[in-house]
Amino acid sequence: MPERVLIVDDDPVQRRLLENIVTRTGYEAVVAEGGDAAVALLTGGDRFDAVVLDLVMPDLDGLGVLAKMREASLTTPVVVQTAHGGIDNVVTAMRAGATDFVVKPVGAERLQVSLRNALAASALAGELNRIKRSRAGTLTFRDIITRSARMHAVIRTAEKAAGSAIPVLIEGQSGVGKELIARAIHGTGDRRAKPFVAVNCGAIPDNLVESILFGHEKGAFTGATDRHTGKFVEASGGTLFLDEVSELPPAAQVKLLRAIQENEVEPVGARKAVRVDVRIISATNRDLITDVMQGRFREDLFYRLHVFPISVPPLAERPEDIPELVRHFLARIAAEEGKRLIGISPEALALLCAYRWPGNVRQLENAVFRAVVLAEGNEVGVAEFPQITQAAQTTSALQQPPMATMPSLVAPSLAAPALTDSPVADSLPAALYARLALLDATGDIRPLEEIEGEVIRFAITHYRGQMSEVARRLQIGRSTLYRKLDSLGLAAEPESGPQPVVNG
Repeated sequence: MPERVLIVDDDPVQRRLLENIVTRTGYEAVVAEGGDAAVALLTGGDRFDAVVLDLVMPDLDGLGVLAKMREASLTTPVVVQTAHGGIDNVVTAMRAGATDFVVKPVGAERLQVSLRNALAASALAGELNRIKRSRAGTLTFRDIITRSARMHAVIRTAEKAAGSAIPVLIEGQSGVGKELIARAIHGTGDRRAKPFVAVNCGAIPDNLVESILFGHEKGAFTGATDRHTGKFVEASGGTLFLDEVSELPPAAQVKLLRAIQENEVEPVGARKAVRVDVRIISATNRDLITDVMQGRFREDLFYRLHVFPISVPPLAERPEDIPELVRHFLARIAAEEGKRLIGISPEALALLCAYRWPGNVRQLENAVFRAVVLAEGNEVGVAEFPQITQAAQTTSALQQPPMATMPSLVAPSLAAPALTDSPVADSLPAALYARLALLDATGDIRPLEEIEGEVIRFAITHYRGQMSEVARRLQIGRSTLYRKLDSLGLAAEPESGPQPVVNG
């Protein structure tokens, strides 16, 4: 989904001009006729990535809006505009919290540069603050980057667990962000001032598991030259995060069960047990129930850990998170690598949104890292993602139906929608325009509603969220398009594209 920009101006001509510039740049434009309407939108739960704010308005002026945003602790970057370009106005606006300053009538290129810089600076500041809070153990659910309805449901469930000491088991594929959820639970709960200790159980050699988890005394075994307290004691008073807990060997599972039941651990070589007060959060990328049935994981330990399960969906099931994740990764990595990048091209972003990401968020971050290193200009493009392009082409070829035996399975009108006169058609890889699959995995015809939803999603991505253009190309009215989004359950999803423009 494109970034949302709130345009605040009491002049209808200026609002229409700014809306056109913002939309052509690839952002979603939402307009407000005055300061009061803008404050209502900003504080009403709607999420905006940037604000273009007029300073002189009859009701609540721009400086008043900035003051209200500061009172509400809103950090959305603001580009202010006024017909008066005096230095006093510039200084006052910047002191009030504005990110940049433009003079009416603003040119399209000037506003584009201001918005790109403001969004990049905001993303970088957010990443730096997130890193600081993560290291301090004060990461919260507000630090989780998502616009997915499914992830918001996960967060609401995790917030309930944060207010309790209940054992939590986070389930999900590798790379989906299970540790981030665990850190947010710790940072939101009563133990946030205490240690958060993470242990990757799959990376510990079997003969060292007990020593690392429960500690050992000096001389307890060959090589034990010093006393080691162990992760349980290290996390006492706080949270112990056991990542990939299913990889623990059977002997360690027995001791872990006792530690959880008795709230005490027995270091290797020690004469007596040590009392601990630890909140357990565990995570796994495997089906623990299957492991229990096959004897690889203790059933009694499973029920001790599986008290409050939380399932994190893979990135392929929440593609609406990809644009914002890319923007945040790009800002942080570009700063770390010392590169001045203004952003990512719409074509490259469409490529990333179309990919399935089997490695989830971790793979996406690594792909952006590689792209930043490869980038030679001031923008990351399709050429910086050669592996993703190749993978998309391979996937498309494997999914292509045999034309000799199934020529009628492809509707010509849907095979390549509006490629010839699309502004991005020439630069996008052919893999993104794979033929529409009319059969499901079992060989049956897919439901019409499902196919229609896929076509609408593709059109919104293809035309960069410009809903008027989407409706025109699909040859339906704009109001009809929004009704279809509602009926398909897409309107509430960020993936479904821009929402209707709000007037006033």
